[in-house]
Amino acid sequence: MKTYIEERAVEVANFIVSSKATVRETAKKFGISKSTVHKDITERLEHLDPMLATDVRKILEINKADRHIRGGMATREKYLNMEHR
Repeated sequence: MKTYIEERAVEVANFIVSSKATVRETAKKFGISKSTVHKDITERLEHLDPMLATDVRKILEINKADRHIRGGMATREKYLNMEHR
């Protein structure tokens, strides 16, 4: 029988795979910390479902590669909003 934590780890991983969500988005959706999401998908999931863990890792690598773009867009929006005030 799976524990609550193991079930959550699989649920979190399935959410990331289906929505291509970031760790931050996932943490917000599930009401847990980013550290907990990271631990669930890097440590716990590997023992529970190695194939799912591989899929999640691929998405996280894509998100990691894109984060500088998202950060730049956020900064741009910030300054555009400041100009309109």
